[in-house]
Amino acid sequence: MLSFLKKKDYTAAPNKDAPQEARSWRERLFDGLSRTRAELGGRMKTLFSRGKVDDELLEELENLLLTADVGLEATETLLATLKERAKKEKLEGAEAIQNALAEALSELLKPLEAPLAIGANKPFIIMLAGVNGAGKTTSIGKLAKYFQNQGKSVLLAAGDTFRAAAREQLMAWGERNDVTVISQESGDPAAVIFDAIHAARARNMDIVLADTAGRLPTQLHLMEEIAKVRRVIQKAEPSGPHEVLLVLDANIGQNALTQVKAFDQAIAVSGLILTKLDGTAKGGVIAAIARQCPKPIRFIGVGEGIDDLRPFVANEFTEALFA
Repeated sequence: MLSFLKKKDYTAAPNKDAPQEARSWRERLFDGLSRTRAELGGRMKTLFSRGKVDDELLEELENLLLTADVGLEATETLLATLKERAKKEKLEGAEAIQNALAEALSELLKPLEAPLAIGANKPFIIMLAGVNGAGKTTSIGKLAKYFQNQGKSVLLAAGDTFRAAAREQLMAWGERNDVTVISQESGDPAAVIFDAIHAARARNMDIVLADTAGRLPTQLHLMEEIAKVRRVIQKAEPSGPHEVLLVLDANIGQNALTQVKAFDQAIAVSGLILTKLDGTAKGGVIAAIARQCPKPIRFIGVGEGIDDLRPFVANEFTEALFA
């Protein structure tokens, strides 16, 4: 049995007025998931206070999990696991029931916990995709900082040449992180990224973060354009791209599943970044992804700060969700 729910004390709220750099990742994660926790927590405590797992509790818990965008398949999996454990372990009391559900969720999410490992390829090319507004360009800026903190040299490719402010936004992140940005005022996005790969190779850079234009997965002609970017990367570096990250906005709930499937078909997504978990009560969508589209979640974002993007850890996420 997992015991983290018993050991951690979150009765005191994190100090939101503390300087961002002074707050631990645990505090930021706890604070960032407050809306989802508020949606789940209070009502769960009322349910679990009955002290036993019966049909009425399971029915109400099903409605609650679906409200949090856990999704039907993941909800059914969690309820079946809880029911089985209740029978086998004779669960009694609110704390025992909550711990059992938290453990079931953590086990469901564990396969998604696969931190991004930078391999021997140099430069290591990471292609990023997503719809407009998902937080793609901002995530690139945060990733640059994350890799710099690991001692890696980073070059940014401003491949989103269609959105008016995208180039300027990425240039601003480049200045903030003191990294080079390869860009053009207009032109073909694939060409920009092609040039960036050659520039990174000439400068012996460790990592290339390649931005791409936002795409709606229903617009097939635009999805074909982003598939072209992937093919051009392979021309510049036959082994690349070494990672294809899809950035998802947690606020979109179950639509995230549609995006994962569509982008995966077009560009072979290898990992996910889930952003804006602090702005939604729908954080349960991670469970839906685990059950229906089990792509590794490389990073999650819970705020606007430059350090508010970190590798996904199932136990940490579950702990903050159920505290």
